[in-house]
Amino acid sequence: MNITDIIQGALASKTTRFAFELLPPLKGDGTRSVFSAIDPLMEFNPAYINVTFHRETLKEDIHPDGSREWHIMRRRPGTVGISAAIRRKYDVEVVPHLICGGWSKYDIEDSLIDMDFLGLHNVLALRGDKRKNETKFVPYAQGHAHAADLVRQIQAMNRGEFIDGEVPDCHHSKFSVGVAGYPEKHFEAPDAESDLHYLKEKVDAGADYIVTQMFFDNAKYFDFVERCRRIGITVPIIPGIKPISMPRHLHILPQTFCISLPEPLRKAIEDCGEDTQAVREVGIEWAIAQGKELKAAGVPIIHFYTMGRTDNIRKIASNVF
Repeated sequence: MNITDIIQGALASKTTRFAFELLPPLKGDGTRSVFSAIDPLMEFNPAYINVTFHRETLKEDIHPDGSREWHIMRRRPGTVGISAAIRRKYDVEVVPHLICGGWSKYDIEDSLIDMDFLGLHNVLALRGDKRKNETKFVPYAQGHAHAADLVRQIQAMNRGEFIDGEVPDCHHSKFSVGVAGYPEKHFEAPDAESDLHYLKEKVDAGADYIVTQMFFDNAKYFDFVERCRRIGITVPIIPGIKPISMPRHLHILPQTFCISLPEPLRKAIEDCGEDTQAVREVGIEWAIAQGKELKAAGVPIIHFYTMGRTDNIRKIASNVF
């Protein structure tokens, strides 16, 4: 089932569904860590599960003779494979992430064909981050510079149009495409207005729905939805929630993701000092309050960012759903 159908079903029944995001396992790990993270959340009947995609990094090797060699390394490969394994084990829809960074259009096309063969008919299309050794995002050779271009490629494939041309009488994929939206703007955008312009470009390219970056003040989400509607963005906008779980999130999250923390939340975390468990409890209670308000507002799905640890997500879900 496509995510768009799931969203419309939730809207029609006036219910709010639960969804969450996981990281693929580290290279060399098996499926156990991923499945053990999912198992405690299945009682909440997740609408779908997202699986992130992690681009390559450069690793330097120093040889005994002193020479240096750089090579590409992926710490978390296997997004498509683990997505298929999750779908098969739990019979739940899975949304693999697909990024522009580090991939050519041909690589992307091959990955989409693999997804289609495996029965994965949903994808979250992202530009992705710059590589750590780069000062800004650099498109891969024969790749895409923007997520909107990736969305266009996916929708073209849905129409039977491939990079090297249209294939007559071909099997047509039926991907539902999600994209990211930023209630407090993307950190690279000069202002909120230009950020909305790029979001609309992704929607006009064929995005079926939007999942937001994390936010900690629901008023920012409601304002974001209103601003989107004013410029003609009509697709569903799914709120994304991340519970704070460690003291350093107080500084890292605002710096990394260009988000703000409400003063009451900031003060509650500061009062915990370096007590990680106390911080986790603050994060859980805050996310419960956010979830209840969003549910009361009638959002069809609430999407949770887990970073692979789900004990706190389970506590939140048990109080919201």
